[in-house]
Amino acid sequence: MENEKNADVVIYGSIGETIHADKFEIGFGGKGANQCVAAARLGAKTALVAKVGNDKQGSDYLKKLLSEKVNIDYVKQCADVPTGFAQITVSKEGNNQIVIVSGANGELNKSDVRTAQSLFENSKLLLCQLETPIDGTLEALQAFKGISILNASPALKDMPINLIKAASILCVNETEAALITNRANITNVQQAENAAKELLDMGTKCVIITLGSNGVIYADNNEKYQCGHIPVDKVENIVDTTGAGDSFLGALAYHMTKYSKKDMKSHIVFACRAAAFSIQSRGTQSSFPFASDISIDE
Repeated sequence: MENEKNADVVIYGSIGETIHADKFEIGFGGKGANQCVAAARLGAKTALVAKVGNDKQGSDYLKKLLSEKVNIDYVKQCADVPTGFAQITVSKEGNNQIVIVSGANGELNKSDVRTAQSLFENSKLLLCQLETPIDGTLEALQAFKGISILNASPALKDMPINLIKAASILCVNETEAALITNRANITNVQQAENAAKELLDMGTKCVIITLGSNGVIYADNNEKYQCGHIPVDKVENIVDTTGAGDSFLGALAYHMTKYSKKDMKSHIVFACRAAAFSIQSRGTQSSFPFASDISIDE
């Protein structure tokens, strides 16, 4: 698994010009690290290729990853660049707004991918994101021989076609799918299905579009899988949606490698259960389930 790590500052309150917050927390985040921790908590053997600053935040993060049983052999500390930072504002309804400062994440490059070649050769699945420079991400996707998932987030309006084609699976939410396919927005299942078909026409091998409470759309150019909509059960107690997508992806990666003979619907249903669990408590990594928290179909 690959990419970035951030120190997260989370503010709970109202979202507007002037914010009156009810609570303030500092935690650990970054999509790559989040997804890695989410998979590790469920029992996956994970490793991270990333960069942090040679500062307190970076050192604390390395200790945190070790406590989560994540391999950090390929995480480097940069001497003159701070650890990445994200400010997250969470509304009373549980919705979030995120501002990211890249910091050391912006230093991850092709040479770091090449350094981790032995890790790539011994891994079943690679999970990438777009909070680090594209050239390194593309190098990783093209070098990896197993199953690869690209979480195209934050989304790019003019996303390079070779990046779209590079991964085994492209995973985006409705906002990201709309941006990549030049739609004003995606507000229902039919619009998501149309966007998925367009992404396939653009060269994506498989696409997953997460729609929050409206479930998930899955489409594949491989005739072994069928395009379809997977609904989700309603979650009554939504506390904080921050990290729900990362919980989904970490669980998806875990389930795909652990239960490789199961179909994609089974993988997605499990990932949805993990995401649903995570939004019922505050925080990002702290909200991710352990294997004992959710049922795992054998």
